[in-house]
Amino acid sequence: MSQIVQFTSPRHVEVIEQSPTELGPGQIRVRTSFSGISAGTELTAYRGTNPYLNRTWDPALRLFVDGTSGLNYPIAGLGYSEVGEVVEVAADVAGDPAIPAVGQQVWGIWGHRGEAVLQADRLRGCVVPDGLDPVAATFARVGAVALNAVLAADIHLGEVVAVFGQGVLGLLTTRLVQLSGATAVAVDTLPARLTKAREFGAEATVNAAEEAVAAELRRLTDGRGADVAIEISGSYRALHEAIRSVTVDGRVVSSGFYQGEGAGLRLGDEFHHNRVRLVSSQISGVPPQLAGRWDQARLNHTFLQLALAGRIDPVGLVTHVIGVEQAAEAFQMLDQRPEEALQVVLKFS
Repeated sequence: MSQIVQFTSPRHVEVIEQSPTELGPGQIRVRTSFSGISAGTELTAYRGTNPYLNRTWDPALRLFVDGTSGLNYPIAGLGYSEVGEVVEVAADVAGDPAIPAVGQQVWGIWGHRGEAVLQADRLRGCVVPDGLDPVAATFARVGAVALNAVLAADIHLGEVVAVFGQGVLGLLTTRLVQLSGATAVAVDTLPARLTKAREFGAEATVNAAEEAVAAELRRLTDGRGADVAIEISGSYRALHEAIRSVTVDGRVVSSGFYQGEGAGLRLGDEFHHNRVRLVSSQISGVPPQLAGRWDQARLNHTFLQLALAGRIDPVGLVTHVIGVEQAAEAFQMLDQRPEEALQVVLKFS
């Protein structure tokens, strides 16, 4: 038996026992070591605000359909930042050099569960690189989200880029903005996160709880405003402020997972008068202009190579490594006391 984290209802978490699954042809068994919690997407299911709870996504129409539900409680094994050890490989794929072998550490997406049986093809190219901390490999997916937003921003050397939200995704984005040759300005309401943003490459910080953000961005840019803003917190108010903070014809990348209606978003103001260009970034696809050269696999591998080379330090964002038995306390902390944590990682025995 192994353990699996389950949301039984909004804000109610249980750790239940999972029966072993028999290995089938073309499959691989992974025993989880670490699983990172996404304080964005996962909290929407934890809180009961995820749109999939009230609608179904129609992949053919590319529309949400009312009156149905694509996600229902109990929700078991949510999560997308896992690392584990291969413990069994089906005979028909064993020996394939592209398939991870027994004993190798792999990263991937299989949720907060102690053990997973996956199609072997899902783990092609997903061996943790030699010399990389396995905990760093739990950031492959979230790192890809941040990198995708930076690619969508179309940053140029010497530009000023404001990053709204300095949680885990925002801090990774701030560092990637700096690596792209731009001047990063970090925006958040929590002083500790703004301090961390300086460590991750921000040349200036703005406390949105105390300062007029758009006015401060113009002061820092001789009155122009930021060339680009990346909103990655999922706050409509932050998105509105990001729109206010860019220059005429500036770009705003919307990369947060927004919930409910857009309260506080006034599109008749600066968005309309400054002809702001609004771009959506979502991990299911790369920017269209890059689709011939980039895909999700390249995003993942690029981020991990940056971590391996020491150009970005995802492990430095881990504030808590918690036994899976304490998953309920971990989610409660992220929900009610976000100032106490950045990245929380569940550890499986």
